[in-house]
Amino acid sequence: MMKHILLTNDDGFDSLGLKALIEALKPIAKITVVAPAKNKSACGHSLTLDRPLRMLSIDDDFYKVDDGTPTDCIFISLNNLFKDGYKPDLVISGINIGSNLGEDITYSGTAAGAMEAVIHGIPAISISQVYKHFNSTLNFSLAQETIKKLTLQIFNNKFPLNNRKFLNINIPDISIKECKGIKITKVGYREYGNDTHRHLNPRGEEYYWIGLHPLIWKSSKDKSCDFEAIKANYISISPCHLNLTSYEDINQLNTWINEE
Repeated sequence: MMKHILLTNDDGFDSLGLKALIEALKPIAKITVVAPAKNKSACGHSLTLDRPLRMLSIDDDFYKVDDGTPTDCIFISLNNLFKDGYKPDLVISGINIGSNLGEDITYSGTAAGAMEAVIHGIPAISISQVYKHFNSTLNFSLAQETIKKLTLQIFNNKFPLNNRKFLNINIPDISIKECKGIKITKVGYREYGNDTHRHLNPRGEEYYWIGLHPLIWKSSKDKSCDFEAIKANYISISPCHLNLTSYEDINQLNTWINEE
């Protein structure tokens, strides 16, 4: 029986990255797409609770959620398109246009789609295409080859992580021939600037526009983080989990709270 993959993204249902993902996976699995109706980049793991949402059919097994987030897309589809205990075999969120490295994962709607899936017990991957220049022409060939290969490996073996964990993949902006391979990486420490622009509208009212931050990070001693893998022309795969507990600080915090 053919495996079933549920796809989403945060760039919108008409994104070139999503189209490239569908093209890569359609030969190997049944595909259902549920994606936001418009760009929801950096929406994080947000669920819409203050207004109703509409899931509109675009084509066979292809839907957009009007003003919904990737989290909404996964939540709604799992509870309406997949019923009676039937679930997709895998959820893949992407291919995001732009990186999701370091703490950007916490902002990322792409990563959030995978987060929502693993909460519901479904293996999940988020995949992003790094680009060097904002207006550069993106080539998804390496991303397509990578996600197809990894998906087949999952289907022929098993998903490599336990419950409530997902794979976050970043693809360098290079050709297939230039790629040095895959590195399993830890999530790096992103350093953020203050790319906020103040403007006045025609009525003289003040507004702010948050811009794009350059990819700057704190280097690790063993060069094992996701940023460094991308810089060295490797594909980065980071295992991520949703448990935010800082276990190493529990004893220290118990001591601190009991101090007089």
